[in-house]
Amino acid sequence: MWDFSIARGMSLMIRTAPFVLFRAIIYFAIAAAYVIATGTGAGIGYGIGGFGDTDFQVNSTLWGGGIGFGVTAAVVYFLREYLLYIVKAGHIAVMVELLDGRPLPDGKGQIAYAKSVVAQRFGQASVLFGLDQLIKGVIRAITGLLEGLFSILPIPGLAQLMGVLRAYLKVAVGLVDEIILAHAIRTRSDNPFSSAREALVLYAQNARPMLGNAAWLTLIVYGLSLLVFLLMLTPAAALAYFIPGNWSAGSIVFALLFAWTVKAALIEPFAIACMLQAFFKVTDGQQPNPEWERRIEAASDKFKEIGNRALTWVGGARRTNPDLNAQGAKA
Repeated sequence: MWDFSIARGMSLMIRTAPFVLFRAIIYFAIAAAYVIATGTGAGIGYGIGGFGDTDFQVNSTLWGGGIGFGVTAAVVYFLREYLLYIVKAGHIAVMVELLDGRPLPDGKGQIAYAKSVVAQRFGQASVLFGLDQLIKGVIRAITGLLEGLFSILPIPGLAQLMGVLRAYLKVAVGLVDEIILAHAIRTRSDNPFSSAREALVLYAQNARPMLGNAAWLTLIVYGLSLLVFLLMLTPAAALAYFIPGNWSAGSIVFALLFAWTVKAALIEPFAIACMLQAFFKVTDGQQPNPEWERRIEAASDKFKEIGNRALTWVGGARRTNPDLNAQGAKA
């Protein structure tokens, strides 16, 4: 039915408990920052609104809360490189070691070990972030092709099904970048761009089983996320009650925020653990198919760019010598 074990996924979560706790602290701190900034902004807006009529006060409260929320979102956006480098890639590094049955070094914590592995494979956070953005570009091209294909099919009620399709594709290809990072770590590659290109081809040539696994995970992830959202409505409404100006919309916003927090801290790493199992099992012993490599290259300029970056990568630095480039192409 699927190529992953839910029990093994849960076991990985338990065995990487220090990282799960680390993720939870970071993401719940982000959620708290959103709540505090939104409440503070709404309070300031409410105070300013006291100089006008009731409608002005309501609008200024909404604007204040929105600005507080937006400022926090901007800060989180600028921290995305750190979150990817330390939190996501680090957790994946530990999962890969455990999936392959390799114990973590004695006397070294999981987080410190993961940081050393990620630094060894990718160097600077900016390098990993740049690679991740290129991978997402390839994924967007593939997703666009799939959506375009479905949109021209003469299926009744297709417009209503497109939302479900997008949700499915978000999980189906949304975890590909994590799989790519895992492949680079697992293969001990010194060239992250080369390993990323290889993993993308392996995923594409096994698209059918991988998308099947993703379909089941979509149901699990969105089912759990919906359950969390419903459970969070009551505490979110209580928080919104204390925001000046009766900011009732805050209950829905905060419930969504808390659901996202639990999803990012707990549900997402579980999904990654399952997808890694599936990818390692399905691609075991395979080599990238040149035909699939040509197909992806024709569909995505980002894929070509990953190949170019692979040729100019030496030990964490770009090649500038043409002779070295030629040697890299032969390798």
